[in-house]
Amino acid sequence: MTQEKPYEIFDPRFSSLIVGSARLEELYTGCRWAEGPVWFSDANQLLWSDIPNQRMLRWTPDGGVLVYRQPSDFANGHTRDRQGRLVSCEHATRRVTRTEYDGTITVLADRFEGRRLNSPNDVVVRSDGSVWFTDPTYGILSDYEGYQAEPEQQTRNVYRLDPASGDIAAVVTDFGQPNGLAFSPDESILYIADSASSHDAQWPPQIRAFDVLDGRRLANDRVFALVEGGVPDGLRVDTNGNVWTSGGPAVHCFAPDGVLLGRIRVPQSVSNLTFGGPRRNRLFITATTSVYAIYTTAKGAQVP
Repeated sequence: MTQEKPYEIFDPRFSSLIVGSARLEELYTGCRWAEGPVWFSDANQLLWSDIPNQRMLRWTPDGGVLVYRQPSDFANGHTRDRQGRLVSCEHATRRVTRTEYDGTITVLADRFEGRRLNSPNDVVVRSDGSVWFTDPTYGILSDYEGYQAEPEQQTRNVYRLDPASGDIAAVVTDFGQPNGLAFSPDESILYIADSASSHDAQWPPQIRAFDVLDGRRLANDRVFALVEGGVPDGLRVDTNGNVWTSGGPAVHCFAPDGVLLGRIRVPQSVSNLTFGGPRRNRLFITATTSVYAIYTTAKGAQVP
């Protein structure tokens, strides 16, 4: 299925990031809540989560869609580390894991200060090997995307896991519900979505930006952008520093200065996205029950 004319252009700069003749393609449908897309360039495949159905799916251009892992422990967000291994956030086990080359699973984080994490949501790996992840409570709010439970952490934090020691530090502790996150191309800025407005209208649907100090600490907290018409969830950054984020039935593209450049309309509510394809210029979008793709002239940053 394709959709005609999916673009909304608010700034001329957006025209140089899109292919005017490209159309949104539906690659797969049949999920309950599609999330966490991650591209494997060496395998020419896309992996993503179907959280309520307890499975991870795999798409290849020639082979279509197959189940990659089931049960998935209600896995949500994924990334790859600098060695190409899959790093995943799991709601059921309330942990961050790494899938080794032989398929075994290593637990990277499941507790902070002796108490269980809430429900790790999304994750990114910096070039120094440190693992940064968000820990909202979505996976323990009900039995739909995890197992209902009371949070053991007093706050909903963003964490950094040290690659050498394995120590975990809370780098931000004042989010309503921290969600998607991504580094700028030079890794000097970390963007983090706050999706608390999904359950509490008093929270603004915003993306915050932080300066990264010494690869360990965050400073200069500021609001990077407000996402109108939806809740910011997953996000990615292209090689020019533009931020592409989910928000309602659209992908929103913000320039590094926070100006909304344009949107790509999607038939369903968007949860997350990632750049992939042989040239990293194909935007893969998870949206409620389906996965979509569209070609752009922008290229994704931070691909292992």
